[in-house]
Amino acid sequence: MLFSIVTYDAPGSEAKRQELRDVHLTHFLAQKEKVALSGPCLNADGTSAGSLIVFHAESLAEAKAFIEADPFYPAGVWRDVTISVFNAKIVNPALLNQE
Repeated sequence: MLFSIVTYDAPGSEAKRQELRDVHLTHFLAQKEKVALSGPCLNADGTSAGSLIVFHAESLAEAKAFIEADPFYPAGVWRDVTISVFNAKIVNPALLNQE
């Protein structure tokens, strides 16, 4: 089953985000076979507003455990995290690989 995980950055967390970026990415790469897509959501000025992750898991508890194990979670980079079952209906792979 797929889950959408949407995170919202805490105010003033940009420096902490940069400091922990490498270990955050290592966490994601360790689970890359379960990450359908992920990336930052940006404010108009280019700073991070949060993240969007589509994650394959057997249960909500597994998706929650994945995101809570991310170094950003205990460090307070995110002020809020929402997890929902995601039912993909339209997928356009050509659009997913654009910079």
